Amino acid sequence: MISSGHGSGYGSGSPAGRRPLPDDAVLPPPQAPLSAVTWRECAYLLSSWPLDLIAFCYVLIWIYVGVLLSVTVIGLPVLALGLVGCRWFGRWERARARALLRVVVEEPSPLRARRGAGFFVWLWSALRDPVGWRSALFVVVRLPWALVTFALMSVAFFVAWPVLPWLARGFSQVDRGLVRTLLSPSESLERRIAELEEDRTAVSDTASADLRRIERDLHDGAQARLVALAMDLGLAKEKLTEDPEAAARMVDEAHGEVKLALQELRDLARGIHPAVLTDRGLGPALSSVAARCTVPVTVDIDLDQRPAPAIEGIAYFTTSELLQNISKHSNAHHATIEIWRTTDRLMIQVTDNGQGGATTTHGTGLAGLTERLTAVDGLLAIQSPHGGPTTITAELPWRDRHGHKHEGRAVR
Repeated sequence: MISSGHGSGYGSGSPAGRRPLPDDAVLPPPQAPLSAVTWRECAYLLSSWPLDLIAFCYVLIWIYVGVLLSVTVIGLPVLALGLVGCRWFGRWERARARALLRVVVEEPSPLRARRGAGFFVWLWSALRDPVGWRSALFVVVRLPWALVTFALMSVAFFVAWPVLPWLARGFSQVDRGLVRTLLSPSESLERRIAELEEDRTAVSDTASADLRRIERDLHDGAQARLVALAMDLGLAKEKLTEDPEAAARMVDEAHGEVKLALQELRDLARGIHPAVLTDRGLGPALSSVAARCTVPVTVDIDLDQRPAPAIEGIAYFTTSELLQNISKHSNAHHATIEIWRTTDRLMIQVTDNGQGGATTTHGTGLAGLTERLTAVDGLLAIQSPHGGPTTITAELPWRDRHGHKHEGRAVR
């Protein structure tokens, strides 16, 4: 958000500390030459030339040295570090415009690479940094303008004193436009990019954890049972001629082990992606989950069409995990699942009449659910006072099965 306006000293008798006006507000007309607003604008215009000259020399030397050394291993790091320096200059200019021109420009997101990324990932992120490049462009573009305004304002102080406020206002408006255009975060694009990078890391971590869980379940469950089954069948084969009755008992036990192994594999496959969800949708899939819950569950799903498979899968596993939490931790006697759609959101609300006290910090899996939902522009809201009841509401973006996201939001 960018805003401009006036603070202390704008206008006659204006109180100190007035908040900046929004962009569409009209600045007050120029006042007498000795007004505070005129002096601030003059101070900005006269100080821009020497500061821009220093910054321009920095940018010129940085680009020259970086390009000259680009044939060596240190050329790209020099360019990257130079962009970091340009970021610092942009921050200084935003602060100066805020103090003297009353132009408030939101700070862009800090330069960062993914957690655990190495030097070359950081280097590539720095070289692609739009904030640094726009700050450098600001220096180059404003240098000739700063020279012109410095010369004209210096002359106006001696020969055009009566029109000084109007000159200062006109020249400073150009500077306000340059600051907004080149030093603003472009509708918070950089901030959004940083958030998406963090979300991508969270999704990657969650996927890795899920793969490790599946591997552990296979190793400790079905795989171990099948290994034991193979050994039992080998022993039964050896006893087949010597002790047929013992061999028959062992085969019978092996048959039971096969059933258990198949059940474990079914449970594991259901945890990955249940077939009923793919074939029939959220209603039947969650009704099946509710039937296995240790607490009686009422399911109320009001959807006129199915969301995209990815959103449907996240909704299914979110609801399933919430039901598992109810079974393990709530001591509830009844639970309710409600799922509906607003204009662009898929809403999930799970309520139980248990003991309450659910938080994201006590190992109930709610912290992981929050990260998973945040990664797809969703959110998780928890209302769980001690003594209950507990109501957990999840929101997911609505995307239809063709992958389209519908804009706008309605409230149920």
